[in-house]
Amino acid sequence: MSKADKIFINMCRDIIDNGTDTKGEKVRPHWEDGTPAYTIKKFGVCNRYDLREEFPAITLRPTGLKSCFDELLWIWQKKSNDIRDLGSHIWDEWAGEDHTIGKAYGYQLSVKHKYKEGDFDQVDRVIYDLKNNPYSRRIMTNIYVHQDLHEMNLYPCAYSMTFNVTKDKDGNLVLNGLLNQRSSDVLVANNWNVCQYAILLMMMARTCDMIAGELVHMIADCHIYDRHIPIVEEMLKRPQFPAPKVTLNPDKKDFYEFTKDDLIIEDYQKNEQIKNIPVAI
Repeated sequence: MSKADKIFINMCRDIIDNGTDTKGEKVRPHWEDGTPAYTIKKFGVCNRYDLREEFPAITLRPTGLKSCFDELLWIWQKKSNDIRDLGSHIWDEWAGEDHTIGKAYGYQLSVKHKYKEGDFDQVDRVIYDLKNNPYSRRIMTNIYVHQDLHEMNLYPCAYSMTFNVTKDKDGNLVLNGLLNQRSSDVLVANNWNVCQYAILLMMMARTCDMIAGELVHMIADCHIYDRHIPIVEEMLKRPQFPAPKVTLNPDKKDFYEFTKDDLIIEDYQKNEQIKNIPVAI
């Protein structure tokens, strides 16, 4: 059975059974009808996924792997904040009249700074260091930039990625990543983010001639919304299936050459999709 399913089930059960209920407290999110969107939450949740064992897609309901890869490319490869550069419409609600989400996500990764012998943005700096100084403890990105928050249409949720290189018993370089996330809507977006950053780790490893290793996911506020609890309870009772096989086109090695079609998904056996999930805004 999928290890991602087991991690997801244990996380949800812990939140529901042992979490803090924010009902009646001052909260920012609300439902479409204007009702406050309360949550049950846990602080400091840490999940670990070893990509050498399996790809961490849950099977309790489908995760749209092609769509989450498309969004990843929009942010990390295109470094865009313009929703017209995105294949889906998941960011439409946060776009302004200029079709952008402000100085958020891809915009921050595109900002150049002085480093070594040239100007780099955050993504190119990661690639440079992984190729030239792989044992550095300073290989990381951060898009939670305080001076620009007032110009972001949504504050970043997954905001920092730290890369760290180890070796396996055969001497191969292994690329690991630690994803920091300030807030996670467990039902709507948790596995989406996990799969996205697993693919990012795979892309970076391929680009830098390494093996994709462990993804560690740190979540400060890990929560289930009140209207999602019955949906989650039903979901946890569903059958579990083996993890799918997810790979990248073996002919691609350049980070900037990957396209959505280069994600190869095999044997993704899963339960039916849950439709009309309410989303807090």
